[in-house]
Amino acid sequence: MERSGVTGRAGSAILRGGVWIGTMLRGEVVKRVGGPARARVIALFGAVLALNGADTATVGAVAPQLERALHIGNTKIGLLSSIALLVGAVFTIPVGMLVDRAKRMPMLAISIVLWSLASLLSAFAGSYSSLLLTRLVLGAVTATAGPAIASLTGDYFPASERGRVYAYILGGEIAGTAVGFTISGTVASLIDWRAAFVLLAIPGFFLARELWRTVPEPLRGGQSRLQPGVADLDQALAAAVSKAEDPDEPAADEQDLARETVRQRGVEADPRLVLNRDPGEMPLTMAVRYVLLIPTNVMLIIGSSLGYFFLAGLQTFAVLFVRGHYHTSQATATLVLGALVAGAMIGTLASGRITDMMVRRGALEARTWIPAICYLGAAALLVPGVLGSKLTPALWFDVGGAALLSAANPPLDAARLDIMPAGLWGRAESIRTVVRSLAQALAPLVFGALSQLIAGILPEQTPVGTHADVASAASAARGLEITFLIMLSTLAAAGVFLGRASHTYSEDVATAAASQQRLAEAGARHQPAAG
Repeated sequence: MERSGVTGRAGSAILRGGVWIGTMLRGEVVKRVGGPARARVIALFGAVLALNGADTATVGAVAPQLERALHIGNTKIGLLSSIALLVGAVFTIPVGMLVDRAKRMPMLAISIVLWSLASLLSAFAGSYSSLLLTRLVLGAVTATAGPAIASLTGDYFPASERGRVYAYILGGEIAGTAVGFTISGTVASLIDWRAAFVLLAIPGFFLARELWRTVPEPLRGGQSRLQPGVADLDQALAAAVSKAEDPDEPAADEQDLARETVRQRGVEADPRLVLNRDPGEMPLTMAVRYVLLIPTNVMLIIGSSLGYFFLAGLQTFAVLFVRGHYHTSQATATLVLGALVAGAMIGTLASGRITDMMVRRGALEARTWIPAICYLGAAALLVPGVLGSKLTPALWFDVGGAALLSAANPPLDAARLDIMPAGLWGRAESIRTVVRSLAQALAPLVFGALSQLIAGILPEQTPVGTHADVASAASAARGLEITFLIMLSTLAAAGVFLGRASHTYSEDVATAAASQQRLAEAGARHQPAAG
């Protein structure tokens, strides 16, 4: 009895200690991002991307169970991941137009509700065809999240902090991927793949409610930027409205460190690309043409899309590869992927902070050449990571490659806002999302079909008498190994394109600044005189 009491008191002490540590960590995180209001916005935006990451990862995590239950192969598994991205690509351009003209927060909330309903329906699919049909609706969050979050982030946070802020937001996507791989994979192996989709759908309804109720629509053009220490979002927005109406208040562009850097350098804008009209009134075809005329933007679109192409294929087939190549259990494969996700999180958070620090010191092009180095480094590290015959040494290379692969994204996302007038943020991001979504949609199909083709033509290397299932898994893993090695060339190509973007980046930042200034001057001239 006494021993039981001691155990109970010890357990209570441990619980109180855990709560205290959690409170301290939460307070430290809030302080690090600049206060409660900023923390709420970053956390909710990160949660939106987490839904997308969790969904993509879940398909790969439950792939073994889907193959057995629905009697399908790698190509059809890949199609499940691809179809939602293809639908998202189709709807992204019109969504981008709405992002630049309508309220963005309601759009996000509604798309998340639709996504959650579709994920819930996936759990009750009776066949592969019906499961594929439910995946069509999942394109809603893919189409809305990218353009809306890019535009909202530009309006809520200053350019000098965008790399760091994007790192926190993209950390949500990585965390969602971790949930998809670890929790969904575990649930699928212990219960059923349908339970994994149910678990995936539930948080979306609560997230949509929080976005709708607690995050107000900011003013466009960076006039609602949240200053460090702000505790209440509604009060911050009211103060922003008051400042926007004050003629003595400096324009948002004058507080933009990236554009101030090019002014100090004396970088000239490209006169052919300086806007003379309100981008919100530009027809779709004209807006698309303008966005694709900006050299840096084209290089960023191609480079990041190649990076996401490889990542999408890796996410879809990583569990199958680890289990077949190293002959591990589902639990071990999940732990391996957990280590990769941890590496990706570290790389993301570190790169955002490092590039922002370099921009503040005048190295503006760091937002393009750091991602270039990251992609090239990731390709080099993943070669021994894929070829390794022993799990432990290969894992270190894989974790390093995952860290570099993810480290490229925060500076790239910040750079895209730097080179674009604020009125085109939504459509510019939607164009990038279309290309990226097509690359992501194509990747699982290409990886799956190529791995099956390679596995089919490889000579049999398993001993005579080996169980047919074991031999098949080994052959499939060998096909995936060669496929991964071939597709690493896309990461090297991404690094080359981003390296070229460094040559035009500062001029395009200056052009965006000149466009913003000209539009502001034109708006001031059309303001009615006071009195």
